[in-house]
Amino acid sequence: MMKTNKFGIKLGKIIIIFFAVVFVVSFFWTPHNPYEINSDIKFTPPNSTYLFGTDNFGRDILSRLMVGTQSAFLLSVGAVSVAFIIGLLIGGFSGYLGGKVDEVLMRIIDALMAFPGILFAIMLVSVFGPGIENTIIALGIMGVPYFSRVTRSGFLQVKKRDYVRGARAKGANGFHIAIHHIILNIKNQLTVAITLAISSTIISEAGLSYLGLGIKPPTPSWGRMLKEAQSYFNQAPWYFYSTGIILSLMVFGFTLLGDALRDKRFKEKKK
Repeated sequence: MMKTNKFGIKLGKIIIIFFAVVFVVSFFWTPHNPYEINSDIKFTPPNSTYLFGTDNFGRDILSRLMVGTQSAFLLSVGAVSVAFIIGLLIGGFSGYLGGKVDEVLMRIIDALMAFPGILFAIMLVSVFGPGIENTIIALGIMGVPYFSRVTRSGFLQVKKRDYVRGARAKGANGFHIAIHHIILNIKNQLTVAITLAISSTIISEAGLSYLGLGIKPPTPSWGRMLKEAQSYFNQAPWYFYSTGIILSLMVFGFTLLGDALRDKRFKEKKK
């Protein structure tokens, strides 16, 4: 089991690092202009010049996939950051204070969880319009219940420990205890939660873009590219396969790393 965990962590890190490198490189270089339209070369099969072929507008698919990592990373990290900060505050207050505060905050979270997250995100984007900022906010709000539950659970477990009681007995205030004694001791489970949340957020963003509610064209988005590729599958199957594989591979990397870290944490907890 330990060898499996180590392999999963290594493989997950390798995949994520690969996409991170592509993300950085895409700001400075792509094989071709990802926005250049050339109807003379549309639906060109993969070759030495266009490694992944061209799409229905004659644009280089590889270049657009590379630029698409920008949307995938920035949106997922931005949305998870929003969800994490709000969820950390709600879950922290709920778990640390308990009582009526916990009851009220958790009922609010339950109400949010009762409504399917992706439908809530679709509703928000439909009302306020597609775009990077609105998509980040919509997906961020969608992830708040998850982080609130994870944080609350961690606070409930750790606040009963002897070192927390000792710090309280010495006169440490609640903010100091939460930051230095509780959050630091649940950072592993928060890391797991963040990693898995990024994976699910990438899929959610792709879903919104697939429906035309995410990134506005002509900015490349894997979800929108997958929608376009589906319409031209018979003419250019390489467009569909390359986009689907790249999207799946990135999601697989974050999911694999998150699952491996979670298994490792559970095993360490049992010792």
